[in-house]
Amino acid sequence: STVKSVRKASKNKLKENGRKILDKMLSYGTTTIEAKSGYGLTTRDEIKQLQAIKELSQEHEVDLVPTFLGAHEIPPEYKKNPDAYVNLVCTEMIPKVVSKNLAVFCDVFCERGVFTTKQTRVILQTAQAFGLRAKLHADELHNTGGAELAAEFGAASADHLVCVNDEGIHLMQKAGVVPVLLPGTTFYLGLDKDAPAGKMIDKGLPVALATDCNPGSSMTESMQMIMTLACLKYGMSPAEVLTASTLNAAYAIGKESETGSLAPGKWADLVIWDAEDYREIPYHFGGNMVDSVFKRGEKVR
Repeated sequence: STVKSVRKASKNKLKENGRKILDKMLSYGTTTIEAKSGYGLTTRDEIKQLQAIKELSQEHEVDLVPTFLGAHEIPPEYKKNPDAYVNLVCTEMIPKVVSKNLAVFCDVFCERGVFTTKQTRVILQTAQAFGLRAKLHADELHNTGGAELAAEFGAASADHLVCVNDEGIHLMQKAGVVPVLLPGTTFYLGLDKDAPAGKMIDKGLPVALATDCNPGSSMTESMQMIMTLACLKYGMSPAEVLTASTLNAAYAIGKESETGSLAPGKWADLVIWDAEDYREIPYHFGGNMVDSVFKRGEKVR
């Protein structure tokens, strides 16, 4: 449904929709996001999404870090020949994305029924050859070795990780891969299993959290809700979810030297909460406790 809508939409329509989402995210205290393509699945429509992201980043208070996710799904017209689609991603999409300077990262959905580890490796090898840094949708529904693959490529992050095993956790820690956990997705899909956040933290991994805001599995702009879910579903402490939503999240998108904490030399991105104690933030849910938001020292909400 979303692919059909994106293919029909103009770039300006995508920007209009994206601006509304960014306004809501900013109202919830988010000042920097990773924005992925992945709902066009043709060269033209993937480029169109990334162009919309680039222009929004220049026009909106929220900073957007663009990720090319042309390998998000195998489009209907390639279902009988997925390798041909992989070839299209590698020989046409990635070169055009790079030539137009539209992305920092390349992500792949490595999962049963989507892209195999072999196909994922081919795409990421191509992406790295063109200067894009790797990311993965890894081990979301099944353990397919996605975490190990993320470690092999020195990926900035591996997302989801619901079904990651101990070896995958060990290799990610060794390779410096940031695990980005998405409790809103498993909650919305009604899945029985959750990512082993506690085990990752115990092994020294800098766990990050994100909304995974998307029309299919997590339609929320609220990081406050995500923080609540992480406490309830993962057993993370309020301090852990606060760090996972700020500094660790900045590391996951290569922005740790610019944002994610209040320190000399970083942007003065900060949120004032209507709370007496930081532990109240995940304690409340279904509302918005943000009093005001500052971006680079200027009040924007």
